[in-house]
Amino acid sequence: MDVFGSGSSWIEQNQDLIIQYLVNIAAALIIIVVGFIVAGILARGVEKLLNARNLDNTISHFIGSLVKYGVIAFVLIAALSRVGVQTASFVAVIGAAGLAIGLALQGSLSNFAAGVLIIGFRPFKAGDFVEIAGVSGAVQSVHIFTTELTTPDNKLVVVPNSSVLGGNIVNYSAKDKRRIDLVIGVGYNADLAKTKQVLRAVCEADERVLKDPDITVGVVELADSSVNFVVRPWVRTADYWGTYFDLMENIKNELDKAGIEIPFPQMDVHLDKAAS
Repeated sequence: MDVFGSGSSWIEQNQDLIIQYLVNIAAALIIIVVGFIVAGILARGVEKLLNARNLDNTISHFIGSLVKYGVIAFVLIAALSRVGVQTASFVAVIGAAGLAIGLALQGSLSNFAAGVLIIGFRPFKAGDFVEIAGVSGAVQSVHIFTTELTTPDNKLVVVPNSSVLGGNIVNYSAKDKRRIDLVIGVGYNADLAKTKQVLRAVCEADERVLKDPDITVGVVELADSSVNFVVRPWVRTADYWGTYFDLMENIKNELDKAGIEIPFPQMDVHLDKAAS
């Protein structure tokens, strides 16, 4: 038996098929090599773009990695398909695994997605004083899954990012100026014009109070035991609390000097002597 002869004859008979397989293998290798190169370029490009937008390095690196491995997975499936491997089952397995992982990590993925949105849309930044998820404090940092706040009494509060986006976000530092809202009550026997003059003078005497917008002073309510004035000066955001405290103290002192009473809740009791 001529083994070599029969082998040569088989190669000759299947020459076209062998060439086709070799071409497919070469094409698959080219797809893999080019795909890995493209995956690396895309990943670096995405990271560079996100870093240019001042996103957190951890977030940009993570998203770049997702892009890279997503492209690699697509490339491997394409290469396997090129050499004749049925990839439908692979896609189904990957899809099922992704669904299972997504369900198992639903909370974490929600926090991650919220973290990306927070960093992308930037409703606040580190150092801003905000009110989120029922907590008020200065933003320390925004991480992939959580946002850290420091409260005015120096407590660290860690808020899940999904809770941050799940409610209203109040950013007290977003604007360069704020309005102070004070309600001052005086007695019904007070001279309202004089009271208004004293309140405005106290605000105008404070250098931190802005000239524009103008100060608002007016009667807002005739309450049970007092006539209530609103006093609304505008200040720089950084001066808010210092000005607030000083205005309250100075208003009390100036009203006292002017002889204008600040009433406190009281009740008059009248006793009628019963007839004997």
